[in-house]
Amino acid sequence: MRFNALTIAGTDPSGGAGIQADLKTFSALGVYGTTVMTALVAQNTCGVHSVYDLSPDFVGAQLDAVLSDVRIDSAKIGMLSNADIIEIVCQKLHQYSIPFVVLDTVMIAKSGDPLLQPNAVEKMVNKLLPLVDLITPNLPEAAALLGCDVAQDEQTMKQQGYALLAQGCKAVLMKGGHLTKNESPDWLFTPKGEWRFTSPRINTKNTHGTGCTLSAALAAIRPQVSNWETSVEQAKAYLQQALEHADSLDVGHGFGPVHHFHRWW
Repeated sequence: MRFNALTIAGTDPSGGAGIQADLKTFSALGVYGTTVMTALVAQNTCGVHSVYDLSPDFVGAQLDAVLSDVRIDSAKIGMLSNADIIEIVCQKLHQYSIPFVVLDTVMIAKSGDPLLQPNAVEKMVNKLLPLVDLITPNLPEAAALLGCDVAQDEQTMKQQGYALLAQGCKAVLMKGGHLTKNESPDWLFTPKGEWRFTSPRINTKNTHGTGCTLSAALAAIRPQVSNWETSVEQAKAYLQQALEHADSLDVGHGFGPVHHFHRWW
């Protein structure tokens, strides 16, 4: 059986993040990818130049077109841009049944440019978080969701993970890439327990799209395995290899992309 995955996200013309990265990840992991665009983003490896939000009605029309026709086994949600788009996505998640939904709480691009309007954070917390199966915030995003300071150590990171569970999240993967250690620890929290995952830091500046790639990998892998722990382990292994091979690409003058197809090229 081949699984079908859906990405709901913004675009990246340079191909390293957003829907383009999601489709590459789905394909690399043997899953058929479908897409719903929320925003057209003029960006490259150096930064975001402009964002054109699609109308909520058109986002809803795309969702209806895909979900009324294609069996979707899992979905990844990325850039939603504004509160109205979050609202329509929430409506469609109520209307259609998707077995596994991963939310990458995209707020800021790698370059530091904002990708979510500040007034949309409250709607994301109150309406969207309880509807998805796993969220994957980095440390600044977790702090924004909780309205607190950014975690500077693993103990605080764990406290914030449990706080997000208490807010109604079904499972939380706290990403520790912003910590300044030689390893990059991630913590998975579910009602059943907690799991620590770690991997050595890769000495590369080519990290554009790492968050998109990890969340897309989680969505691709989850229908194929029995739990989130295994999904995280396999998704992190894929991303680690993509980072290790990132310098073999020559894309752009800023933060280049990871190598999604490292196994074949």
